[in-house]
Amino acid sequence: MHDPGEYEGVARALDGMSRRLARAVDLICVALLIVLVLDVWLGVLVRYVWPLPITFMEEAARYLMIWVALLAVSAGISRREHIGVQMLFAYLPSWLRRGLLAVVDLLGVAFFSMLVFYGIGMVERGERVTTMIYGMSKALPFAAVPVAAALAVVQLTLVAVRDQLRLARSPNVVVCP
Repeated sequence: MHDPGEYEGVARALDGMSRRLARAVDLICVALLIVLVLDVWLGVLVRYVWPLPITFMEEAARYLMIWVALLAVSAGISRREHIGVQMLFAYLPSWLRRGLLAVVDLLGVAFFSMLVFYGIGMVERGERVTTMIYGMSKALPFAAVPVAAALAVVQLTLVAVRDQLRLARSPNVVVCP
């Protein structure tokens, strides 16, 4: 039998890795969001205030928004901030709560793993298609799917193991997927 304190040390280490990864993703999202806001402001400015022949803003905004939204998924997973039914978990016995949490987390890992697999194929097909305005390959915009899904797999694995270890030590803690 393992010492419960050993579980807590591993859980703390996993939590630290998850927090650092989420912090890095948060910073990337903030930077992309700043560029997105500036891009939209520039678009409004050149359309209504100072007419200039600049046409790239709408397409850039679309791709920036996709990247920000998809990257933010892993940050939400790290804090378990996505939609869940906590009331259900609160009323279940601890052994059933732990098992159901494991099933939900495994389903999430399977789903995001499939997104990585199929997203890579989407990126490969996107290499042969160009964007309307930039004329660049759509591989970069399409790469948001497998990159974000891979981050989600990593985050979900870290928090799933962390929470299972914490539940092994304190079975009455309610962790909501």
